[in-house]
Amino acid sequence: MTDLSTQTVELGTSGLVLDGREEALLCASLFYFRLPREVWEARLAQVRATGYRAIDVYLPWNFHETAPDVWDFEGRRDVAAFLDLAHEAGLAVIARPGPYICSEWDGGALPSWLALEDGLQLRQAEPRFLAQVRRWFDKVMPILAERQWGRGSVIAVQLENELDFFDTHDRHAYITALRDMAFEHGIDVPLVACAGQGDLVGATGGVEGVAPAFNFYPDDRSPFVEAEVRRYADLVAAKGLPLLVTETNRAHTTLRRLMVSGATLLAPYLQASGYDFGYTPSVGNWGDPGGFMTHDYDFGGYLSPVGEARPEAAEARVLAAFARTLGPALARATTTAADALVGATVPTSASGSALVLDGGGTVTGVPNLGQEPGGATLAAAGGLPETTIALAPFSCALVLRDLPLAGFGLPGTLRLASADLVGAGAEGLAFASRVPSVLVLEGADGVARVELDAPEPGARVVTEVRSGEDRWTVTVRHPEDVATPDDAPGVITEPLPEPEGLTRATRLDLETRSGETVAHELPPTSEAVGVYRGRTHYAASVDGVDELLIEGAGDIVDLALDGSALPSFARFGATVRVPVGGASRFDATVETWGHANFDDARLPGLAIGSLRGLGRVWSVAASEDVASLWTVDGGEQWAGDPAPVRTLAGWSSTRIGRPVTYRRALPVDGASHYALHLDGLETPCEIAVDGEANIVSPNDPWVHLAPGAGREVAITMPHWPVDGGGATLLRLEAVRDWQVEAQADDALLALSEKDCSGSEIELPLELAPGEEAWLDVPVPSGGRSLRFEGAQVRVSAFIRGELLGRVWLDDQTRPKFTGGDPGRLWIPGSWNTGAVRLLVHGTAGGGRPRLARVTSAASPE
Repeated sequence: MTDLSTQTVELGTSGLVLDGREEALLCASLFYFRLPREVWEARLAQVRATGYRAIDVYLPWNFHETAPDVWDFEGRRDVAAFLDLAHEAGLAVIARPGPYICSEWDGGALPSWLALEDGLQLRQAEPRFLAQVRRWFDKVMPILAERQWGRGSVIAVQLENELDFFDTHDRHAYITALRDMAFEHGIDVPLVACAGQGDLVGATGGVEGVAPAFNFYPDDRSPFVEAEVRRYADLVAAKGLPLLVTETNRAHTTLRRLMVSGATLLAPYLQASGYDFGYTPSVGNWGDPGGFMTHDYDFGGYLSPVGEARPEAAEARVLAAFARTLGPALARATTTAADALVGATVPTSASGSALVLDGGGTVTGVPNLGQEPGGATLAAAGGLPETTIALAPFSCALVLRDLPLAGFGLPGTLRLASADLVGAGAEGLAFASRVPSVLVLEGADGVARVELDAPEPGARVVTEVRSGEDRWTVTVRHPEDVATPDDAPGVITEPLPEPEGLTRATRLDLETRSGETVAHELPPTSEAVGVYRGRTHYAASVDGVDELLIEGAGDIVDLALDGSALPSFARFGATVRVPVGGASRFDATVETWGHANFDDARLPGLAIGSLRGLGRVWSVAASEDVASLWTVDGGEQWAGDPAPVRTLAGWSSTRIGRPVTYRRALPVDGASHYALHLDGLETPCEIAVDGEANIVSPNDPWVHLAPGAGREVAITMPHWPVDGGGATLLRLEAVRDWQVEAQADDALLALSEKDCSGSEIELPLELAPGEEAWLDVPVPSGGRSLRFEGAQVRVSAFIRGELLGRVWLDDQTRPKFTGGDPGRLWIPGSWNTGAVRLLVHGTAGGGRPRLARVTSAASPE
């Protein structure tokens, strides 16, 4: 039996120490909620095969609480089973239960209905929010506590995520509350909190018992990475703590630079890619300024979303073997600025890093930040002359110097090695390199130097180096041939067949909505009618209305006037004007792509906790130009008594960039709602309405004025010469008496499984703008990647009661898609029933909506 008393995890200066084993720890993100349960075990084995010893795992609150008090920890939501499989695979786990996780996931995992509770403040030390968090922690923390190291895989628990990006009013109180909840549930492994932009206290609140960690996302080609990282290594070292990098880029060139700069935990984000099944992607601020996250969740890690191994998998095995070989000497090392480089023929670091190894020797990182091979010259040291080494394109050599070999059972000293040391023992020294390498060994008869050719994949270079009676067998392999750990399976990749076109389909006699509506005086948010994921349909009379103003609609808005579809839009809640043109009926369908995973004030729909739906709909009763008669106040820049009167933004001054305030009373009647539009706004400005100030963005240059507001408006902006522009005041009247149909995700999923008849067709399928149709498309067996060709259509694909994902084809109104491939959907092999069901929606604004073709390609699973 395993003696559990010997299994320990400690956080010390050398990092996370498992069972007394000090070693730099490589950790890959692997998210159970982005993979079918059927592939968990295989994907965990793939990660283990790269030599990484740990994974980090978010646990999304709203993946498990799918509606208020509706909890699901079964099937592909069985996180306990996933953690147990990780343990069986030999992988440690850093668990990240939030409550907020970001992760480009719907709402950052915060349930959307939280925002419906009056007074609740997200991510604050506020009683209502903390009470909700306690409900979540009461469910998830026992799962983690039961699987802590010694009984399972969990070696650390991260609280919150990148809190330093968010305006939490009392960080200390908030993190203290989360820490205490974790303690109450018996969490005794280390607690960490990660900083997204380097603010230690901003992330941890300075709370005792919560260690800081860092998420570094540098430009991989930047020459300044090492100096920045060393600064943080020094800061935490002064507190007796290690440098834990809980997220960073995936390229092992960058990971090597972080390692020599002092990081003992390296957790590149999303080395194992995944897929957002269901209505789970987020909207975020990676667009212009907003964007939709793709269902394909892939930042180029060493495993693709469908499990294909990429070239970085070989680099992973090399770096893991390097860390494993040096073991405690590397983990205990101290970092310093490198002084070993005389010059380089390639772009390199402005201030490189070196590690002083515990027990003797150094490791110096020598990056090539360019795309071409080159070289670098190392300074003379310790009796060795200057040495020129070869550098592969975009690489970072880990140059060893003066490493005593006695600890490996070998004689002498490794004076210099430009290849990566990936093994040392009775059989000799093993290295990996893509380029010619230089080795210098010192033994009984002094120094022996050898220059070795670069090995080809599948071959190796073997030589014997002698110094008197001391002998070393030296083997150099290509990185692709570096072995996986003894207890891990190999990564197997096989060529896949060419894609094939799918043109046969059945157009189903199946409704796309129930048509059952509920009356509402004003249009409710989607969440208020129980649509946390899915879409909501709205209809109202607009008789006698000339123009509508829509505030806060999102995410995907399809409008129709008297049944004639208007171009779809996705404006992230920005205010939109809609001419009515004599129509009498107004219809809208609003689909939630996802809730904001970040907090960005530039657009209403990018704010964390922002709700979805049609927003507020107004009839424009009157419009008045209010660009003139603004008084100008330049503060201390110039005299202004009496204040001059100018048009808005019309003051001329040489004081470019200095703040100017424009003031006037607006012609409001005290009883109506109004909207002030700042046409041509180019920079954010502060608008104070009756003394209450807010920032207005050029992305949404509107201010809503409630009845009675607007008697005194002050607009402060940096002085900048502008042409045109102006200000318009619209008097508004609410559009009332709505019929609303809620169509939550479970209703759509139920339709996707409904048996019905239909007619056989051949693609292409043409639709009218605003028309929808269900199709069943036969697909070959096994795992498949699907692609769609066409224009002016949106496609939602379903199989086995799951939404595979959504694509939006060739429509000038669609937003930017980020995060992965926006055109690919994945059918896991274990889910493939032989046909995929498509809901196809035609959009207006371009040519005739057309689904031209579906392409299917085999995938590994």
